[in-house]
Amino acid sequence: MSRLNRRDFLYTATAAATVSGTVVSGLARQASPADRINVAVIGNGGQGRAHISSYLTLADVNLVAVCDVDETRLAEAQKLAPNAKAISDFRRLLDDRTIDAVSIATPDHWHTPAALMALSAGKHVYVEKPCSHNVREGRWLVEAAKNSGRVVQHGTQSRSAEFIQAAVEILRAGTIGDIVIARAWDVQFRPPIGRAQPGEVPKGFDYDTWTGPAPLLPFQSNRHHYSWHWWHAFGTGDAGNDGVHEIDIARWGLGVNTHPHSVSAAGGKYIHQDDQEFPDTMTAVFEYPGIEGQVARRQLIFEMRLWSHYHPNNIDNGNEFLGTRGRMLLTKRGKLEVFDEKGGRIDVKLPDSRSVSVASHQQNFIQAIRTGSPVNADAATGHLSSTLPHLGNIACRIGRGFRFDAETETIPGDDEANALLGRSYRSGGHWGVPAEAGGVG
Repeated sequence: MSRLNRRDFLYTATAAATVSGTVVSGLARQASPADRINVAVIGNGGQGRAHISSYLTLADVNLVAVCDVDETRLAEAQKLAPNAKAISDFRRLLDDRTIDAVSIATPDHWHTPAALMALSAGKHVYVEKPCSHNVREGRWLVEAAKNSGRVVQHGTQSRSAEFIQAAVEILRAGTIGDIVIARAWDVQFRPPIGRAQPGEVPKGFDYDTWTGPAPLLPFQSNRHHYSWHWWHAFGTGDAGNDGVHEIDIARWGLGVNTHPHSVSAAGGKYIHQDDQEFPDTMTAVFEYPGIEGQVARRQLIFEMRLWSHYHPNNIDNGNEFLGTRGRMLLTKRGKLEVFDEKGGRIDVKLPDSRSVSVASHQQNFIQAIRTGSPVNADAATGHLSSTLPHLGNIACRIGRGFRFDAETETIPGDDEANALLGRSYRSGGHWGVPAEAGGVG
């Protein structure tokens, strides 16, 4: 592990002009439309390996490096991509001027800090969902993306699926009238993570770097690979893990491009008696302004049950849209049904492909880098959708609802809730702590 701190690294890596602390030119080579884009994947767990596999299918991509702090996962990644360099310190990737873009598939607590560093180093960024660990970091990412001039794609891949796009177009066409309520659910069985005590760090695993800017807790076996999702320091619960996919589709279909003005939620640990800190059960309601002359207010409802095999409408993770003249059932598993106000089926034209893939979303990202075309899930889109699981988690954690100021991204008059819009970083500092939070960057 290099002893360069973040300030030293960024200084030696860039030596370029900055605007508001964000590098805007000269760091990564400018790709022409004929170029293959050099990409590195940071984080080689399950989703990271999916990134690697799908990038290898894209004709206009060179997968040049893979990166992980776990020696075993890094070796597995290089088996998938034998021509890629294997690197354990992602700062070395950012220091490489030949790398155009990075794909971030780390634990949630690294998503925004790694993305901010990559943008500062002039790289384009594909960042997994949720794009942030908390609301404040999401805002930092939106501003950094805007100032950098680089492409940011959020990993809600349904945005690039023709099938889901067609469903949203059906809603926009008014087929079921004005959309009043969008419902999203995440209903599946996830086993408990058990109870554990601090123990020895596994050999070949750089726990210090894995923890990065988060508070440095003792290593514990049930807050390690994947189980980190259920700890406040590292994850966002399943609302931010699987739930954000359905929440994003719900917000998209509802047609709202702002934050909600009120949040209420009930939930907690109803079933699993274990160490996890996030709810296994949640029902959250987000209320939005309506459309003048059509709908007074609109609602997005999110339901989560991580102990159930009963799936609403036989859909484990899915969506329902309720309009003034009918309803739609939708799942990214390929099911779409549309009904009129009396329950009669409405026939709709759909594309032949019903798939939702990482590869098509990555192709949209690469095309944007090559041609300047828009991405389907930019930083602002990712922030609006990722904020909803954050707010639902806050409401469950404090046990009450609240008003949310969409302009200032604050919770007026509630110090306890406001404190949870951000997070505490590692005592004593770390090179991964964002400059916006007082880090050395």
